[in-house]
Amino acid sequence: MTNTSPVDLGASLSSIGDAKSAQAQTALRLKGKAKEAAQNFEANFLSSMFQDMFTGIDGDGPFGGSGSLKIWRSFMTDQIAKSFAKAGGIGIAPMVYDTLLKEQGLTP
Repeated sequence: MTNTSPVDLGASLSSIGDAKSAQAQTALRLKGKAKEAAQNFEANFLSSMFQDMFTGIDGDGPFGGSGSLKIWRSFMTDQIAKSFAKAGGIGIAPMVYDTLLKEQGLTP
């Protein structure tokens, strides 16, 4: 039987606690990145849908009906899509988030 001093035992237990804390922090960081990626995916999908929705619309807007209107609309649809996704979207982000976590071996 080996003699382990209380100091050594405390250091060993502390290192186990530190390792678990590091794992928890890594999991939280991965979950945060997965959430951001899922939200960005949904925003890109919505932006594509909104741009298709505005394709056939011409008119006299603040930039007229020329090429600049199309550029302005692309910026507008991107921002609208980001706002939609940030506010909860249409349900794509939670499914993507869960899938990303499962692929990394984490639970949602």
